[in-house]
Amino acid sequence: MTETEPATDPRASYETRLEAATAGYDRVNSRWNVVANARLIAFLAAAAAATWGLWGRAPLGWPLAGLLLGVFIVLAMYHARLGRARARLATLRAIQVHALARIDRRWSDLPAAWVPEIAADHPYAIDLDIIGRASLFQLLDTTATRMGRETLAAWLLTPADPVTATVRQGAVADLASRLDLRQEIELRGRAAVNEEAGPEPFLTWAEGSDSLAGRQWLRMFAWIGPLALLALGAADVAGLLVWPLWIVPLLANLLVGATAARRAYATIAGVAAAHRAIATYAGQLDLLAGAAFRDPALTALQARLGTGERGAPAMLRRLGRLAAMAIPPSSVLYVPIQALTLWDVHVLIALERWKREGGNEARAWLAVLGEAEALASLAGLRGDNPEWIFPAIAADGDGFQGTLLGHPLLRAAACVRNDVTVGPPGTFLLVTGSNMSGKSTLLRAIGVNAVLAQAGGPVCADALALGPVAVWTSARVQDSLERGVSFFLAELQRLKLIVDAATRADEREGPRVMYLLDEILQGTNTAERSVAARRVIAYLVEHRAIGAVSTHDLALADDHRLAPVAVMVHFTDTVGEGPDAPPMSFDYRLRPGVATTTNALRLMRLIGLDLEEAALPR
Repeated sequence: MTETEPATDPRASYETRLEAATAGYDRVNSRWNVVANARLIAFLAAAAAATWGLWGRAPLGWPLAGLLLGVFIVLAMYHARLGRARARLATLRAIQVHALARIDRRWSDLPAAWVPEIAADHPYAIDLDIIGRASLFQLLDTTATRMGRETLAAWLLTPADPVTATVRQGAVADLASRLDLRQEIELRGRAAVNEEAGPEPFLTWAEGSDSLAGRQWLRMFAWIGPLALLALGAADVAGLLVWPLWIVPLLANLLVGATAARRAYATIAGVAAAHRAIATYAGQLDLLAGAAFRDPALTALQARLGTGERGAPAMLRRLGRLAAMAIPPSSVLYVPIQALTLWDVHVLIALERWKREGGNEARAWLAVLGEAEALASLAGLRGDNPEWIFPAIAADGDGFQGTLLGHPLLRAAACVRNDVTVGPPGTFLLVTGSNMSGKSTLLRAIGVNAVLAQAGGPVCADALALGPVAVWTSARVQDSLERGVSFFLAELQRLKLIVDAATRADEREGPRVMYLLDEILQGTNTAERSVAARRVIAYLVEHRAIGAVSTHDLALADDHRLAPVAVMVHFTDTVGEGPDAPPMSFDYRLRPGVATTTNALRLMRLIGLDLEEAALPR
C-alpha cells in the first residue's frame, strides 16, 4: 500500500503494524538488555584495572582502565540509542493497540479521555456523549498535544458553518489515505507527553516585551566581565601582574550572577521547562511542512508555517536547542560557569533574539499544529470506517435526511442503521416504542452524526444531507439536592433553554434549531405531561425549529392537535414463542406509524419481579 492509497481493511493494516512493532520491540529490547549488562561489565572492569594500576603499581593498569572506560562510553552511547529505538517501538505498538480498540469500541483499552470544561447548559455535549469516557472525543482522539486536543474539542462543541465544514472534509479525505504520516505525527507528539504543559506560558513569553530592555549595561557586562577575567587570569599566569587582579572581575561576575543574572534565569526557566515539548512540536511540523498534500486546505496550512530558516520547524528547533542550553541552579557546575562566563545572560540574550525574530508567529504555528492534529483525528475515523460518507451540508438546507443512519459510537456488528428524516420546518418526528426498543439510540444517532458533519468529519450513513443546524437536546436531565431543583423543574429549565434558542434563531435568522427530546417531561403526571409537551412542541414547530421527540407514552401520539404536524415512526419488540426462543427481542428497525406494543410488565417478569396483584386493605 502506498502512502496515498486508502487501506481496504483497516483492521488487517493495524494488526500487521502491531505484529511488526512487537517483533521490532522484542528484538531491540533483547539487544538493549545485553548492552546494559555489557556496559556494566565494562565499567566494573575499568574500575578493577584502575585499582590494579593504583594499588598494584602495574604499568598496564592505567592504559587498560582508559581503554575499558572508552569501551564503556561507546556502549553507553549505543545503549542510549537503543533506548530511544525501544521507546519509539513501544509507542508505535501502543498506537496500533489503541487503533484496534477504537475499531472494536473497547473503551477501557483506550487512554483516559481528556475532558475540557463544559458549561452545564451546553446545548448537547452531555446528552450525546461528546466528551468523556466512551464518547465521540475518545473515539476520535489521536492528538498528542494540548493544542490538538483543544482544537478537536472546540470543533465538536461548536458547529462550523457549511463552508468551513466542507473545506475540512477535503482535508480529512486527503489525510485519511496517509496512515503513515498520521501515525508518525502522533508518535512524535507522544514522545514529549510527560513533559507537556499548556502552551500559554510559553506564548506569553514569546509575545511579551524584551526582558533585557532598559538593561543594556547587562548585555555589555556579559561580555566585558568574562573577557576581563580571562585577560587578567592569563596575565597573572604569565607573571605580568604583581597582584591577582583577576579576583576583581571574578567577584563582579559573582555579584551580577547572584542578582541580575539570577532574575534572568527565572525567564530562561519558563522556556527551558518546555524545551522537549518545543522540540517535539518542531518534529511534528517538519512532517507537515514536507508532506505532498493534494488538498488546498492542507497546502494553505503548510503555507502558514513558512519555509527555510525562518519557517516554523527550523525556528522551533533552534528555540529547543537554546532552551536546552540552560543550566539549572541546582547543578554543581552552575556557580563556577556563571562566575566564569555569566552563562545565563548569554542564553537570555539568544532567547530574546529568537523572540524578536519569531515570537509573534509562535501562536499561529501552534494553531496550525492543533488544526492538523484535529484533522488527523477526523481522518482516522474516516480511515477506520471506509464505508462511512461525507455529508452534503447546504447553506439553504432546511432538514436532516439520512439514509441507513447509524450511531457512530456503536461497533459495526451492533449498529443497526435506519433511514430517518427530520424536518422540514412545520413538522416534527415523533418516535414511539416500548422500553429498550431503540428510541434513545436513534435520537443520539441523529445528534452525534450532526455534530460530526458540522465538525467536518465523516458520518455513519450511506447518505446524509442537512442544513446548518444548532443541535439542542434534552435527555439526561438530573435533579439537584444542592440547588433545590427537582427532576421535573430541571426538565423545565432545560426545555426553557431550547425554547429560547429557537426563538433567537427564528428572530435573528441564525442556524435553525434541531431539538432532540428524549422521553419529554417524564417527571410529572400523564395528564399534565401531555398538555405541557404539546405546548412546547407546538411552540418549537411554530418558530420553524425541526426536531425529534421520543416517548413510550402513547397518549402524546394520540393527541389530535399534534397529529397534523407529527411524522410518526416507531420501534417494536418480538415476544419469543417456544422453549428455545428468547423471551423478548428487538430488531431496532424503524417503522412508520405509532407503536402498538408495550413491554413494561414483561420486563418485570423477565428480571424476576413477577408479582401477583395484591389485595390492598380498605
